[in-house]
Amino acid sequence: MKELVSFLKENKLTIGSVESMTGGLFASEITTVPGASKVFKGSIVSYSRLIKENIVQISPELIDEFGVVSKEVAEKMAANGRLLLGVDVCVSITGNAGPTTEPGDEDVGVCYIGVATQHQTVVYREKFSGERNEIRQQSVLAMQEAVMKEKKF
Repeated sequence: MKELVSFLKENKLTIGSVESMTGGLFASEITTVPGASKVFKGSIVSYSRLIKENIVQISPELIDEFGVVSKEVAEKMAANGRLLLGVDVCVSITGNAGPTTEPGDEDVGVCYIGVATQHQTVVYREKFSGERNEIRQQSVLAMQEAVMKEKKF
């Protein structure tokens, strides 16, 4: 996370997150870096569908059509989160850390990471393996990498 915080500072960018499967782990990890308060503005933990709909403002129809673990929902989480948090870049994640799946859900280990800037929103699909918390940790690292890939701020 030090590399991400340095990158954001150097480019005078702020960041926020909208997290589902990680339950705020990205926010927790970035705030372990001294000086993160200069770039990290906050996080919305949208673990439940209700929070996705009522706080992050994702339409129930979108969730019904694509499911909470989907490219479309990750994209809206990032784009809406950027506006709600008032940041230059917002990273989102929705996925299934396991150990079980619901009918129609993606497999355990699948996640979608959204990165929204003022110019674009991109979504990456990842698949990790391991125990629940190992998948969550791998997802946070992938969130950091996804932000670092983006060059259109």
